Amino acid sequence: MITITEEDFNSGVLIDKARDRQVGGIVTFTGIVRDDGITAIDLEAYREAALQELGAIRDEALSRYDIRSVDIIHRIGTLAVGDHIVLIVVGSPHRKDAFRACEYIIDRIKETVPIWKKEYTADGSRWVPGEHS
Repeated sequence: MITITEEDFNSGVLIDKARDRQVGGIVTFTGIVRDDGITAIDLEAYREAALQELGAIRDEALSRYDIRSVDIIHRIGTLAVGDHIVLIVVGSPHRKDAFRACEYIIDRIKETVPIWKKEYTADGSRWVPGEHS
């Protein structure tokens, strides 16, 4: 599953989906809005391009690592401190490939997916330069 949504997600559902008889390990990454002086963030996406790029990243990970499944959910919209931003679930026969693939996926998302972040603070707001989310 590759999804961009304004809705929150339940990571347990995707973790259960990644289980099969060939999977010996499931690695997840959940990005969360942290309190580093902000009150909220807005995430915007060029949805069609972002979905295409997320699919390409999934396909790259599947070809680079010995993994069986990749699911990615990325949220957009206004999020508060503590809200989920992104979920990556990787199922693999072996833990090392699952960890490596998960790290590769989040790094590629931040490098290439057209999702932008605006931070709000008590002093105003600003678009975050550099990495996409």
